Amino acid sequence: MKKIRTYKDSLDYIFSKLPIFQRIGPKALKYDLSNIIKLIEAIGNPHLKFKSIHIAGTNGKGTTSHALASIFQQAGYKTGLYTSPHYKDFRERIRINGKFITRSYLKSFIIKLQELIEKIKPSYFELSVALAFKYFADMKVDIAIIETGLGGRLDSTNIITPLLSVITNISIDHTQTLGNTLAEIATEKAGIIKDNIPVVIGEKQAKCEKTFKDISDKKHSPVYFADDILQITKIKQNPYCTKLKVKPEILDISTLKTDLTGPFAPANIKYTLAALYVFSEKYKDWNITKDNILKGLRHIKRNTKYIGRWHILSRKPLTIADGAHNIGAIKNTLEYINSLKYNKLHIIFGIVNDKNWDEIFRLLPKEAEYYFTKAHIPRAMNEIDLKNRASEYNLRGTSYKNIFEAQKSVKNNAKEDDLVLILGSIYLVGEVI
Repeated sequence: MKKIRTYKDSLDYIFSKLPIFQRIGPKALKYDLSNIIKLIEAIGNPHLKFKSIHIAGTNGKGTTSHALASIFQQAGYKTGLYTSPHYKDFRERIRINGKFITRSYLKSFIIKLQELIEKIKPSYFELSVALAFKYFADMKVDIAIIETGLGGRLDSTNIITPLLSVITNISIDHTQTLGNTLAEIATEKAGIIKDNIPVVIGEKQAKCEKTFKDISDKKHSPVYFADDILQITKIKQNPYCTKLKVKPEILDISTLKTDLTGPFAPANIKYTLAALYVFSEKYKDWNITKDNILKGLRHIKRNTKYIGRWHILSRKPLTIADGAHNIGAIKNTLEYINSLKYNKLHIIFGIVNDKNWDEIFRLLPKEAEYYFTKAHIPRAMNEIDLKNRASEYNLRGTSYKNIFEAQKSVKNNAKEDDLVLILGSIYLVGEVI
């Protein structure tokens, strides 16, 4: 067993020693709770030492987590935030008031637990969850916003008993693990619903509504649908700010501005406000004012260091990196770009091997010029294979061995009034930002 001495040693150990979804996909998942329970018990059950809100869903759960964290932080609460995956730095996953977990804490955690890790053999995700929960407990956060990794029922984060559960929406994704239908996936996501703990469902979807109601009834958990609480409509939007109308007025708010941009802002703000409304009605002793909410939503990026969704890299040409990587998210992104004014569309596109991309290929605009490439991970589809496969759907372009070669080509080709979209893989977006 190699002795860990430095922060770099710690990261190398995490990345090289453990099964990582980024590297090998679904095979990396230990899709049960036995391992995380062993690990968390061995370090003193830190998850019992802080209050939390638990968030699952196919799309929007990460953004909603950031938005809620920003509001609690703005209200003066010491707020933990656990999200995944990370884009640039592993420590993005674990933050308190927008600051990443310290290198020294991470290093000491791995050094102290190396023998235990060798014995229990947790997955990469299990270890990151245990690290986050121990950090939040040791730092004595007032509340932690916890995003599930994948699914809900058997997700490693699902050992907490939160003050509130939130399920943003359901779309087809990770079918190898979660199921092939919306109802099957909803059942997995609904696994975060706890006895007598209220749950907010972000979208009323005909194929999922009964599932959520049935499981909530069994758990004696009050269930609220965001669509029954409020509607959000867009008043004005540009690539840098969004103004929204709230109807009916809740939490004394009728209009708001947010630094969330792109097609997802209205839905994600709806999930956030519905969750906060239910939370405020249930837990009267938490002091969150209208001003806290408005400032928290206006400054999500500044407060939490939010990146990766509709991430603007340059203005001329407008260049946007977006982590949309499933049918629902990509469909929303493509619908939104139709509302933008631009001359020509350039799409830098890279995907992973282990998903069914046929439906997404059918959605992609045929008039765009494509730059087929790959992220620097083993799961990435080879750029030449990607180009050949895309050509079957009349998507035309050139292949590049990495994102930087693709960017160089776009820089030479795109005019100031064109639009450049980087799409298809969170890992690709992570490399470019």
